[in-house]
Amino acid sequence: MAEARPDAVEAIRADALASVPHGFLGRRGGVSTGVAEGLNTGLGSGDDPAAIAENRRRAAQAVMPGGRLVGVYQVHSPDCVTVEQPWEDSARPRADALVTRKSGVLLGILTADCAPVLLADREAGVIGAAHAGWKGAFAGVTDRTVEAMEALGASRRAIAAAIGPCIARSSYEVDDAFRDRFAAADSGNTGFFGAGRPGHWQFDLEAYVAHRLEGAGIGLVERLGLDTYGDATRFFSFRRATHRGEAAYGRQMSLIGLNKAG
Repeated sequence: MAEARPDAVEAIRADALASVPHGFLGRRGGVSTGVAEGLNTGLGSGDDPAAIAENRRRAAQAVMPGGRLVGVYQVHSPDCVTVEQPWEDSARPRADALVTRKSGVLLGILTADCAPVLLADREAGVIGAAHAGWKGAFAGVTDRTVEAMEALGASRRAIAAAIGPCIARSSYEVDDAFRDRFAAADSGNTGFFGAGRPGHWQFDLEAYVAHRLEGAGIGLVERLGLDTYGDATRFFSFRRATHRGEAAYGRQMSLIGLNKAG
């Protein structure tokens, strides 16, 4: 994959979604400064509103010029909403996933270590986007997204999904109580935890999200294998900002849309 110019928006593409307008964005190509330097698109990040607005404009332009960007007020839930008509940012519903079959709409979700998931059934003309942090993933946000896509005419076996940049297992330390919660739900979940220092484990969020998608019967699941925590020049990371004692952190956006022609 060719490296983007330092001043250009980097839209990382997934082979699984090759014919669908989409992109997993990082921090490259934006106008924000300070701890959120770069393409910070987080409305709740405390950044300059004018910079955020320009970054969001650039993000949409990089993925689907002319598309109407639609997002949600993310709350780490399993909830998914169907976009029939675009809404203003001030009217964002509280949810963590969106689906649509409406052309010209660009679905956007924000992350800063959580896993962004973009989905499409090309034949049915149905797309989805999900914010899968551990809470949402565990509660079934991807399952709800697939169900909502089915309600719009998609077929599980025809859906392709891609998991974008998120915190990697080597960077994601959790405690015994965290692992026990997953093990109580399904003993097989212990396979997503590697041994760490005493009383701690390394959690593979990306693999767990892929497991949930595959378990839902998705036809194709692609993992991009990009670690937000480990690449400070390319991605924002909540955990990295916390470990550094920074007062704030940026959010990156992942987008998927349907062209007006189709």
